[in-house]
Amino acid sequence: MPAQPLIPPFTYTSAIAKVRRAEDGWNSRDPEKVALAYTPDSRWRNRSEWVTGREEIVAFLTRKWARELEYRLVKEVWAHTDDRIAVRFAYEWHDAAGDWYRSYGNENWEFDDNGLMRVRHASINDVPIEESARLYHWPLGRRPDGHPGLSELGL
Repeated sequence: MPAQPLIPPFTYTSAIAKVRRAEDGWNSRDPEKVALAYTPDSRWRNRSEWVTGREEIVAFLTRKWARELEYRLVKEVWAHTDDRIAVRFAYEWHDAAGDWYRSYGNENWEFDDNGLMRVRHASINDVPIEESARLYHWPLGRRPDGHPGLSELGL
């Protein structure tokens, strides 16, 4: 049975569920699947790159996950209104040389009436870390329900 759509207006509880659903999608590292959460004409700013529409989203995510290996992400609600959610996140990954990073960021999301994201602004900083400093060790894919979130990890 498909998951219930999470549509505006958002409550704190539904915003948390929407953010977790987005986290789960991104942790799948499936660009085609992830793109379906966005409007066909969705507009993004990701770091210094501008992306418009699902086709560009798929191309962007394909490039991203080819470069950011063993990607694992945790997101957390920062604030919300009826049709907007502000999120903070941290993800860990390594490059082709085996160098590890933790990327910290903030996103501002705006949704249409069907719960699809029409606008996404992301600001992200990459911090090199030693492999021994990694905090995310679950198998690739969805973060386990019992795994601590950002606040519990002190991030």
